[in-house]
Amino acid sequence: MNNMISVRDITRVYHTGEIEVHALRGLSFDIERGEFVAIMGPSGSGKSTLMNLIGCLDTPTTGSYTLDGLPVEQLEMSQLSAVRNRKIGFVFQQFHLLARSTALENVALPLAYRGGIPAAERMARAAESLERVGLGDRMDHRPQQLSGGQQQRVAIARALVTQPALLLADEPTGALDTRTSAEVMDLLTDLNRSGMTVVLVTHEPDVAHSARRLLEIRDGKLMRDVPTAEAWTAHDPHTPHLAPTSGNASPVERARRAGRLPVASRWRKSV
Repeated sequence: MNNMISVRDITRVYHTGEIEVHALRGLSFDIERGEFVAIMGPSGSGKSTLMNLIGCLDTPTTGSYTLDGLPVEQLEMSQLSAVRNRKIGFVFQQFHLLARSTALENVALPLAYRGGIPAAERMARAAESLERVGLGDRMDHRPQQLSGGQQQRVAIARALVTQPALLLADEPTGALDTRTSAEVMDLLTDLNRSGMTVVLVTHEPDVAHSARRLLEIRDGKLMRDVPTAEAWTAHDPHTPHLAPTSGNASPVERARRAGRLPVASRWRKSV
């Protein structure tokens, strides 16, 4: 089986007193290994609930979810914690770095939580992960000594250090300016090209355009599942909230073509 993620008829219902809130309503889709998929939707659409389910932070009310061959809906909470630590690397809008710890120590932290890994090996793997995101010369720096883009790259290195099967990014550019956002998305694209499965949750069309495939969620339902190149067309009546872009290129990409942003090959020097 080549699927990293298989979702079948999942629902998620929350109860507030006597009120039932149907956050997800029978979603089904597959994500293959090595794909780069963006999940989009307006506020209240259910995309955050779906992210929590994909990230094993929650389980569906009904339906099935298989992650890398594991039937998630059948797992206990302690087992879900182990799956998160071993299978999933998380990147969030806020960097969640420990202020008093160096970049190297922050990146090594998930390995300490896993247990059974000698300190020397934890640090060696953390150093390798930082090198991978272009921060080999910033290992001893603390968060306040790093730019926003560098802090997000530390967070990405931390997500990679456990060698996860899936990289799950929730609004990873939300706290960054346009230039730095483009460079962080270049990094995620590079990771995907190296074989990493990436699932991106965002409300920004410019960011989603970096993915190869778009899942659009509305009112807890999967409304569209299309290649991103087909999602931004001027005559598409199904996505009025997604701004069409000239020639299927996002504003970030057009800015890069005009020379106002660095190309992907130079991101390590400019973030």
